[in-house]
Amino acid sequence: MNGLHLHFCRCLVLTLGLVPLVACTAMGDVDPGAEVAGSAEAPQVVSSPAAVSSGAVSPAAQAPAEAAPAGDLRLVPDLPAPAATYGGTEQPIAPSDVLDVFVFQVPDLTRSVQVDSSGRITLPLIGTVSVAGKSVGEVGNMLTRAYAADYLQNPQVSVMIKSSASMRVTVDGEVVRAGVYPLPPTATLVDAIALAGGLSRIADTSKLFVFRNISGQTLVANYDVGQIRQGAAQNPRIYGGDVVVAFSSASKVAMQNLREALGMAVPVARLAIP
Repeated sequence: MNGLHLHFCRCLVLTLGLVPLVACTAMGDVDPGAEVAGSAEAPQVVSSPAAVSSGAVSPAAQAPAEAAPAGDLRLVPDLPAPAATYGGTEQPIAPSDVLDVFVFQVPDLTRSVQVDSSGRITLPLIGTVSVAGKSVGEVGNMLTRAYAADYLQNPQVSVMIKSSASMRVTVDGEVVRAGVYPLPPTATLVDAIALAGGLSRIADTSKLFVFRNISGQTLVANYDVGQIRQGAAQNPRIYGGDVVVAFSSASKVAMQNLREALGMAVPVARLAIP
């Protein structure tokens, strides 16, 4: 490189704030193997497979760091029910849920209420009640006692979840319409697939994976929908927050594939839940 070109490159750096390598490459006068002086970071080196296998470059230095630690995901034969579902029989009430509170023969007290961000609802006469994390049966009993204490004789109170932001499932991969869907009560894996329009033509019915967070750890289990439809395997229950991913018949599923599939599906679920 002659002195004029070098001077021009330095001027570009000072006036435009460009990295020296970029400015000089535009001139066509840079040796690709030359070291870039003054750069904040060393240039990245991409090694060939031959260099790694020959021992010239260690695999640790050549390979990028994994996106998630090895212990973040565990493959299990079958997924347990979430701890707060009372043995898998009920979905606990969560903030933003809308509840139908029905007081028998007292229409003025019958209404729909939304659970606030603190997990509470406000009702006539009894005021604010904390309901998050409880089942609808527990809340019904609690309201019955509250109304019976000072206001009504032998009240009969029932509670139902009208709509729930937490009762949603993410369905991704080889399905007709991937997305986030509200779950009906006692939904199953086959129900979740139906919500997404069914499996695509290239989906492998034996490669359905369900992800679930249990006590802070993500568990994943493999289910064969073909066997489920034939009655040869149990149709597992799906809970709010689950992620269902269908793989194609041509894909080879490994733990790294599962991590990548979960990584792509979870951000969509977070965006969809208000």
